[in-house]
Amino acid sequence: EKLRASEPPNPYDFGQIINAVNANKDKAACADLLTVTDPKTLPALLSNKLEGEILLIFIQSLEHYVAGKDPGLAYQHLFYLSKAERFKVVLALLSKNEKEELWHLFDLLSESQSDQYSLEDLESLKKVYEL
Repeated sequence: EKLRASEPPNPYDFGQIINAVNANKDKAACADLLTVTDPKTLPALLSNKLEGEILLIFIQSLEHYVAGKDPGLAYQHLFYLSKAERFKVVLALLSKNEKEELWHLFDLLSESQSDQYSLEDLESLKKVYEL
């Protein structure tokens, strides 16, 4: 039985975990972290530390591990991630391939049903992500 991650209490601890997860490119561990993290707390936990690599591993983790099981949670994370400091800057620096991963995640969410979002919600969030 794998030890379940518990929500990190502050931005420093969250940053330490994210850096470790990112260094190992461990998408499953990142997905575990996102699963136990309240999406509303994401902007505060990220503080001003959002970077391209972090956004990318979040997108990949949501795409490969979270969206299939809990599309509502994946949507909530995307929604609150867009409220994080530096989001617009980081988004502007994504490569074409990284943007394609984002498209794929949105496609997965549009194929799924959830009471957490409507297709209109998804479309307006796509605009926020400049897709």
